[in-house]
Amino acid sequence: MRTRQSRLTASEYVDGILAGSRVTLARAITLIESDLPSDADLAAEVLDRILPHTGASRRIGISGVPGSGKSTFIDTLGMHLIRDRNERLAVLSVDPSSPFSGGSILGDKTRMERLAVEDHAFIRPSPARGHLGGVARRTRPAMLLCEAAGFRNVIVETVGVGQSETAVRSMTDFFLLLTIAGAGDELQGIKRGILEMVDCVAVNKADGTNKSNAQRARAELASALHLFPASLTGWTPPVVVCSALAGEGVSQIWDIVLAHHTHLESGGHLAAQRREQSLAWMHELIAIGLEDSFQRHPGVKTRFSEIERSVRDGNTSSFAAANELLHLFMNSHRPPSGE
Repeated sequence: MRTRQSRLTASEYVDGILAGSRVTLARAITLIESDLPSDADLAAEVLDRILPHTGASRRIGISGVPGSGKSTFIDTLGMHLIRDRNERLAVLSVDPSSPFSGGSILGDKTRMERLAVEDHAFIRPSPARGHLGGVARRTRPAMLLCEAAGFRNVIVETVGVGQSETAVRSMTDFFLLLTIAGAGDELQGIKRGILEMVDCVAVNKADGTNKSNAQRARAELASALHLFPASLTGWTPPVVVCSALAGEGVSQIWDIVLAHHTHLESGGHLAAQRREQSLAWMHELIAIGLEDSFQRHPGVKTRFSEIERSVRDGNTSSFAAANELLHLFMNSHRPPSGE
């Protein structure tokens, strides 16, 4: 019979991560993904202790319209980094969770066939679990753990739908949007908000008879981006074409990533941006922690279902219901008078 792995101490986690142990790294990410209150203090201690060893990586966010070939692109880019540039790469994929069952696909290792067997690559799909808090709580610290384990490049792949792009953009240095031509109106298929966040747009699958379509899409997107105001850092997002399947144009996109990183560093923007990201992360975690504490509160749990029914039946207003539950929660945390 298979026995459960013994629990590691904080020192064992930290030593293993700093030594580059992929097994310990995977276990540490499992620890920070845990919803068990008993794991929270240990996870916080591990993160605090590895923090001085973080921050040296390039953090890249990648999103894309459905069918744009994100996994193939990351697979090709990763092999370029490992074989041509002798670098290491960690890929953190924010996987879509079912809003009904909570299950997720977690299939990125099968889609990134070459990277999955490379010693210098680490692929970790993580379920978003139905809300953006999953990105804030799980993906950000996983990125720090990967940096401490010596991965010079960390890619965060979004599900490509909803608001997850905003969350991923807020934790990365470079945001790449993948799109394709020949699938309808390219401009209508991309939300304005996403275009305002990008550092580069790549029209993928520019091969065979689709090359001319890809070039037209590139020209349209480049024209659209010129209508946006300049970024605060002074960077102008380029629009390029590539074929991840054929391996064409992918290395040039990495050159753009490096040029952007140099641009941020030379202008002092990288350090400032990461400081603001750390503060934003703290604020998000406070909000998430308060929500979790609220949901676990005994008084709130006792009244919640009954109040929900009352609101659903039209007997209580949403405002009054929320007010009652918040009072239940806050009164139990209010210090006695005179303190």
